[in-house]
Amino acid sequence: MTMASTETRKADGTSEAQQTRGGFVFAARSGLYISLILTVAFCAGGYSLRKYGIFGCQASGYGSDRYLGYCGATSYGDYDHGAIWFGLEPAAITAATNAHVLFIGNSRTQFAFSSKATADWFSSLSESYYLLGFSHWENYTFEAPLLHNLRPKAKVYVINIDLFFERSETGPGKTVMRDESAKTRYEEKRKWQRIHERICTTFSAVCGDDIAIFRSRRTGAWRVTDWRFQSEPVSYDDDVDQKMVSSYAASASQFLPSLSMDRGCTILTIVPTVKTSIGTAKAIASGLGLNFVAPRLDGLVTFDQVHLNEESAQRWSAAFFEKAGPQIRKCLAEYPESHVAMMDREVVNH
Repeated sequence: MTMASTETRKADGTSEAQQTRGGFVFAARSGLYISLILTVAFCAGGYSLRKYGIFGCQASGYGSDRYLGYCGATSYGDYDHGAIWFGLEPAAITAATNAHVLFIGNSRTQFAFSSKATADWFSSLSESYYLLGFSHWENYTFEAPLLHNLRPKAKVYVINIDLFFERSETGPGKTVMRDESAKTRYEEKRKWQRIHERICTTFSAVCGDDIAIFRSRRTGAWRVTDWRFQSEPVSYDDDVDQKMVSSYAASASQFLPSLSMDRGCTILTIVPTVKTSIGTAKAIASGLGLNFVAPRLDGLVTFDQVHLNEESAQRWSAAFFEKAGPQIRKCLAEYPESHVAMMDREVVNH
């Protein structure tokens, strides 16, 4: 073997070694690059969920009886409307359907009656109730078809007429009633709650502090976490908006007859807020010939310039039941079955 051939093999060997090392380096760099891309994508996805999704809210309100009805993060928002409309929370549906006293209205209804005073009053009677109010200033355009679907067995209805008979559909209400793809999205929201509860209960520091509203499946009462707003005292407006009185009376005349066989068992109220339209509310109730109970207390405060804070809700709801209690008890005692139950029985008999 000549020296030239030996040197050639050495040169080839060196070249092969260099190529092999180069391949390893390239593969390593490629792997590192892919890992970096995946890490960035994962972090970006995590950041998006943290800032815009369900992980923007804490999980402290969950319980065996409560689900997350609303998370203030942009990409999550409302779950409550779809949960009830699509039957995604069967225990809540059953409780709302079977409750003997049903409260309906907007978020002010929920904050006012999600109190210890409410729970204690019904507990003393061993009677069932459900708070079927919703966020986003929900009104009868959603509640009317919802009640038609639920066919509740309520003997008494308490309606917060504050904005209730507005004729324009709210965003969430319109979505669940008219968007064919809405049910799938709400089902996904429900699935995310299981993951959210486990992660944010264990590692609360990784989750955000957007406002979160949790609903009791048994009573519909709300529990709210992480609000930081500017409070303002409750005030009242005694002026009467005649245009609103006429409009609401027309809407109410279509909605109210289906609720109760005894008009005395439908009680209207208006929950106090800043510039409470109590004059108009009284005129609406008077025109409809219905009971109106709305205690006017001094010193009530909103926690966000809109909704009663916890202490004020406790005081106001206690005063409400002191005034409305006798009529509620009378209706519960006089009617062993609901208006809907009686209609169903009549249909069967015929």
